[in-house]
Amino acid sequence: MASSDEQAAAHVAAALSPERLKPHLAATNGDLPGALRLYEWNLAASGAVYEALGIVEVVLRNAVSARLTVWHGDRAGYWYDDPRGVLSGFAREDIAAARRRVRKLRRPETPGRVVAELNFGFWKFLFAKRYEATLWTGYLRHAFPNLQPQNRATVYRALDELHTMRNRIAHHEPIRTRDLKADTLAIYRLLDWIDHDVRAWAVTLSRLGPIIAARPPVR
Repeated sequence: MASSDEQAAAHVAAALSPERLKPHLAATNGDLPGALRLYEWNLAASGAVYEALGIVEVVLRNAVSARLTVWHGDRAGYWYDDPRGVLSGFAREDIAAARRRVRKLRRPETPGRVVAELNFGFWKFLFAKRYEATLWTGYLRHAFPNLQPQNRATVYRALDELHTMRNRIAHHEPIRTRDLKADTLAIYRLLDWIDHDVRAWAVTLSRLGPIIAARPPVR
């Protein structure tokens, strides 16, 4: 007869689904308690990474929005409804969707609320090659005063990697096979490009170091 602990583990495994536990079971040679411990660690690691990425996202969008406001100049409205047609069709669709979300909340449509509704992918794609001459050279590079040399592709690659990790975490996928120490350094590096003091502050808040060190052994 199975013990109560074994029964509880079986119930948890069933609730999580075999498909969700499969990679953790493979990593622990089919040991269910070990797989659940690995799943728990993955939850903690994902949460800590997501916290750090949350700082990145807020700091990034505010820094970029400030530079886009300079780009927009004294034209009517805000940068996200600039009339010159520089922003791509996809970007304009993202902006329209963000404005709809603000209205759906029955809140005044302020620039801060619209900016907050724009997702990570929107900000990443502002550093695509198509914006090299129009946005990067004269404006967006100034959002990263500590990046030397100031290379658009460097920023895009960094954001693309962090965006991939963010999406993986958002879909509750395992991140145990990632080099989380390298990911942590990538987060801090991006913040450092924007502001040294913000990076130092983020380091003091991070739970990543102890969590990474507590990673259960796997094959």
